[in-house]
Amino acid sequence: MKIAVLMGGTSAERDVSLASGVRVAEALRLRGHEVILIDTVVGRLGPTEEAALLAGGVLKSVPPDVHTLARLDRQLPTEVSALPDVDAVFLALHGGRGEDGTVQALLDLAGVPYTGSGHLASALAMDKDLSKRLFRQAGVPTPEWMMSPVTARAVEGVFGFPCVVKPSKQGSTVGLTLVRGANELPAALEHAREYDDEVMVEQFIPGRELTVGILGERALPVGEIIPVHEIYDYECKYTPGMAREVFPAALAGDESSRVQALAVRAFVALKLRGYARIDFRMSPSGEFFCLEANTLPGMTELSLIPQAAAAAQISFPDLCERIVELALP
Repeated sequence: MKIAVLMGGTSAERDVSLASGVRVAEALRLRGHEVILIDTVVGRLGPTEEAALLAGGVLKSVPPDVHTLARLDRQLPTEVSALPDVDAVFLALHGGRGEDGTVQALLDLAGVPYTGSGHLASALAMDKDLSKRLFRQAGVPTPEWMMSPVTARAVEGVFGFPCVVKPSKQGSTVGLTLVRGANELPAALEHAREYDDEVMVEQFIPGRELTVGILGERALPVGEIIPVHEIYDYECKYTPGMAREVFPAALAGDESSRVQALAVRAFVALKLRGYARIDFRMSPSGEFFCLEANTLPGMTELSLIPQAAAAAQISFPDLCERIVELALP
């Protein structure tokens, strides 16, 4: 097949997307496919640019600053709406218009098959407030939350401190802060607003960090993330040695099947398709709380979906090819 890999973009996850895109392209070529790499900011990439990305160094311990992203956003080309003739598009975009349904709607209009969820499901999953409402309706437990503007007194009255403050429509924990006391709340809200006008204040669930990949509608082995920091933040996610990922997670009894069932229920509730990653916290008492669904999860060498697939005896090239197959009519 002839496949275009869309990557880059202008979200705070641009660097992650570039790292994902070149790895996906490499894997699909190993399966004999013709692959075209397109950075939605600079256009089609040639062998030299691709080799530079493959050489590494694109992922840093902090996301790109908001001013750089704003400049890139102003120079977006028309490349996305003028795709070359391809059989399918592999969306290696993360966050922003690449994951919120905007690009998906454009590809729907163009009649081009693409990986991942449709435009409505993508938009629902990107909006953490809306997705949590749907989780609750589907019987999937999720931490209590409030949307800004909020006061410290209001937070104390609902679930108290510590709490988590994060942009409502971001990924990779960009703009997220673990707030331990009322005096830290204003700065955390201001930091989150750098990335999104809508900010969520969420109950902090102590315990274990778990993730469940979905491929088709099949739950992959459960993974546990053990970060150096108290939360699995951007630095821990994309810096080698800052987190330990265990696949399959060491869970007792029926715990694995229970959290996998909740992940599939969340996947269906948001009308997702193809593949996704559903993140959870497991409290000390053994309760599972769904945090969010990632409709275009990272596909770097450190990413969780490839590790979950490997635990299910699915190689990275096979995983990428299967994701494309799920996108075809």
